[in-house]
Amino acid sequence: MPYDSLRDYIDTLEKRKLLKWIDAEVDKDWEISSVARTYFQRVKQSERAALGFRHVKGYDIPVILGAVGASREVYGTALETEPTFEAIKAIWGSALTNTIPTNRVDTGACKEVILKGDDVDLNKFPIPTWCPGKDPNPFLTAPCLITMDPDTRVQNVGTYRMEIKGKSQTGVLWDMPSQHGALHYAKWEERNEPMPMAVVVGADPTVILSSVSKVPVGVDELAVAGGLRRKAIDVVACETCDILVPASAEIVLEGEVLPGERVSEGPFGEYTGYMGGPYMMPIFYVKCITHRKNPYYHALFSQMPPSESSLMRQIAEEANIYHHLVGQLKIPGVKDVHLTESGGAYAMCWVSIKKHYQGQAAQVMSAAWSHHPALAKWIVVTDEDIDIRDPFQREWALSWRVEPIKDIHFIPNTAEVLLDPSSNPQGAKGVALWERKSSKICIDATKKFEFPSVALPKEEDLKRVVEDWEKYGLD
Repeated sequence: MPYDSLRDYIDTLEKRKLLKWIDAEVDKDWEISSVARTYFQRVKQSERAALGFRHVKGYDIPVILGAVGASREVYGTALETEPTFEAIKAIWGSALTNTIPTNRVDTGACKEVILKGDDVDLNKFPIPTWCPGKDPNPFLTAPCLITMDPDTRVQNVGTYRMEIKGKSQTGVLWDMPSQHGALHYAKWEERNEPMPMAVVVGADPTVILSSVSKVPVGVDELAVAGGLRRKAIDVVACETCDILVPASAEIVLEGEVLPGERVSEGPFGEYTGYMGGPYMMPIFYVKCITHRKNPYYHALFSQMPPSESSLMRQIAEEANIYHHLVGQLKIPGVKDVHLTESGGAYAMCWVSIKKHYQGQAAQVMSAAWSHHPALAKWIVVTDEDIDIRDPFQREWALSWRVEPIKDIHFIPNTAEVLLDPSSNPQGAKGVALWERKSSKICIDATKKFEFPSVALPKEEDLKRVVEDWEKYGLD
């Protein structure tokens, strides 16, 4: 059964012991981020759970983080499936090809409290500071920004960080070539009209998973969320605009982004592990806040990998790239796709294939990043016998299956991997995010001719030893 809401999903995490509540009082301005960072560094990914902070100093609203990307098991729970690449790939492939349009209803729990005028105050929510002393203000890290194409009236949902600028104002970080919300804003700005926008904080987990994924332009992510949960998302109209939002959301911010207006946004601790910004970005003016009684505040934990945001991106994008190569381009023999979390699940893409024809590795290298202009600056293709999720095997393939002068290729003048600090000197002025250029390196790490036999015992002998391992007394 699909989850009815974020809190319904949280109940499931609790029952499966995939949520750890912290009862000690914590300070949102330094302690939440430090506890989360220490936890993610100390606990290996397979054993991580979501974190809940019940008692935030000065607030009566709990903070939840790691609820969709603390571990692959948490991610699988969000999709109600096994946490394997095959299972997740199948659900994403089905959702992208079989979207389920939203179901409009008259009202919902997100409207239990309605605040307008002077009652609008973002400071009533325990919004954490993630890099104390480096971030200028608290940031929303799990907002689902819902905008509408003024021509087609199709909505888009995307997650972009938002710096709190005041009780009713935030910044928005947009990158023009890759962020569909920014493309909508460009259209509204060309008309010299304010763009209506709604921001959802805390929804059914499939909403945030769709929001952070790379869905094709013109596809409503709420319909993709419907595909992921195998049932339509109930939506309700905003109080102040025509935007439709999930009816079961915890918090909804309604407002507009004015044309031609820019302010300094950032710096902020990026998914790359470095501070980024500031940038000149638009302002979001909040005109109305609606929320549930006793809401949860939902955040995504990002910054230096390993993090929730990098794991979420990794799992979804691996499935999306596989779907692009196999489902759309019909390339045979693709076995696995892996984005390394150390690269923020953006910078380095590995693909393993069983070669069927000459030039196939080059085709895969070219196609793997092409479904999204800002994806990957390292693309490596290996044979099917290499476990591309094993760092040792990846390095082994690079060491002995690559002739550098022949097998390494460069593609110049591409869009940069978003927020890549290597593509723009710190403090450089006058180059907008969407104007930055970078390059890509493509490595063919497949065997190009018959290789010597691998220097290992027979596979059946190794299996026999594994089966009888206890008798050797080596554990």
